[in-house]
Amino acid sequence: MLAEMLDAVDSSEERFYEAELYRLKGELTLQQEARGWRRETSPSFPQAPSLKSQVTQAAQEAEGYFHKAIEIAHRQQAKSWELRAVMSLAKLWQQQGKKTEAHRMLAEIYGWFTEGFDTKDLQEAKALLEELH
Repeated sequence: MLAEMLDAVDSSEERFYEAELYRLKGELTLQQEARGWRRETSPSFPQAPSLKSQVTQAAQEAEGYFHKAIEIAHRQQAKSWELRAVMSLAKLWQQQGKKTEAHRMLAEIYGWFTEGFDTKDLQEAKALLEELH
């Protein structure tokens, strides 16, 4: 469905949600990988070592989608979409042990906001910043 929506973006040139679509594509890539990973790492599945490369590949793919979403949102000056994409990337980096980089990137975009701190996205960003600190 996301692929169809991204095709529609390309054909219609209506790009308002493009950054969010790429962020969602990254999130779904991670979720699909996580579901498959849990199923395949059961005691009856003997190929667990090869799954690490699958995990890494899915994480790299998702990271690419998050970076693309950030770039698009930044170019469009869509700070809310950019914040969401940065939060997704920061959560991935947190899982990978890259807390310093995640905190730096998230703090930079969070610092841009001067209002709306009661919104769900900014509340989640603040909580994630505290977790990363």
